[in-house]
Amino acid sequence: MREGFDELRTSLAKLGRAFTPTDVAAALRAQGRVVTDCLVRETLDELRRNSIGAGPLDELLNLPDVSDVVVNGASEVFVDRGAGLERAELCFVDDEQVRRLAIRLAAAAGRRLDDASPFVDGRLPSGVRLHAVLAPVSEPGTCLSLRVPARRNFSLEDLVGSGSLSPEGAGLLGSIVRRREPFLISGGTGTGKTTLLAAMLALVPARERMVLVEDARELVPSHPHCVRLEARPPNAEGAGAISLTTLVRQALRMRPDRVVLGEVRGAEIADLLTALNTGHEGGCATVHANSVSDVMARIEALAALGGMGREACHAQVASALRMVIHVVREPGGRRSVAQIGVFRRSASGEVVIEPAANLRPAGVEYTAAGERLRRMVGP
Repeated sequence: MREGFDELRTSLAKLGRAFTPTDVAAALRAQGRVVTDCLVRETLDELRRNSIGAGPLDELLNLPDVSDVVVNGASEVFVDRGAGLERAELCFVDDEQVRRLAIRLAAAAGRRLDDASPFVDGRLPSGVRLHAVLAPVSEPGTCLSLRVPARRNFSLEDLVGSGSLSPEGAGLLGSIVRRREPFLISGGTGTGKTTLLAAMLALVPARERMVLVEDARELVPSHPHCVRLEARPPNAEGAGAISLTTLVRQALRMRPDRVVLGEVRGAEIADLLTALNTGHEGGCATVHANSVSDVMARIEALAALGGMGREACHAQVASALRMVIHVVREPGGRRSVAQIGVFRRSASGEVVIEPAANLRPAGVEYTAAGERLRRMVGP
């Protein structure tokens, strides 16, 4: 069937114009098929699915609450609807079909994908994040990872309503924003770091100008004065790249009240720390880390990529950052704000992060370092 479909599509492409139902019927007859109105409709639907959007994956991407769709070759398709990845009732005919879809999606994102450049990262016109790796680099076949942007903005009240945060915890996070304390949001992949950051940024006073720097656009806070800068990978000739490091430096020249880095991934951490040490209060970012105690090691590693030594890194962090808000994804799939840690510089000059508050569904439990957090956020 797939071979016949490919032959049909090739025949219609030779027309050199948009095909009509009559053209489809004629092409089907040329294949020796018995043509009915139902067959023509089904064929047209199949042609549309395989020529626009994400093809057969569109149905999954449009399901309510879907955050991710991943494809591992022709026979393994998974979807995340909030409770972790689950196998979808969908498969491709063969890996060649997955490969064609990946190449077409890459082209829609303005990226090149072929045997010479077998992987790609980009954003589709719909806002969906795309990552693809062609076989045989990937096994068991061509792999696709599609991240669906949030269909709505969540407020801290929404997070309270969903059980991700207690009312007392929401009040604490609101105080952090109002007091213009610089902070990081840490957590693993898919824990809701970006969702929480957008909810907190919505509390920034309307009179303040925010400049958001991102590798790919994901942050859409409900705020009237946001300027977005998005990084760009090199083109097929290896030119035209715009790094996050460059964009952070540009952001400082744009009269920002707050500089926001969507996700710290590399050398740009050095420029962010510099920015937060030059009078730009209230700056923030997200960072991948497994726990609050792991954040400092992660910062050190990223700062080293920017040519910043360990001693200089600790000195910059001590002056630039105040706290870390850690989010987790529980086994059942629910995302929650778990802990707040505060930065403290020890007598040796090294910075450590002390857990200051555990955020429970019933409220906030302060630890021994909780008094420092209380003094930061005020009454």
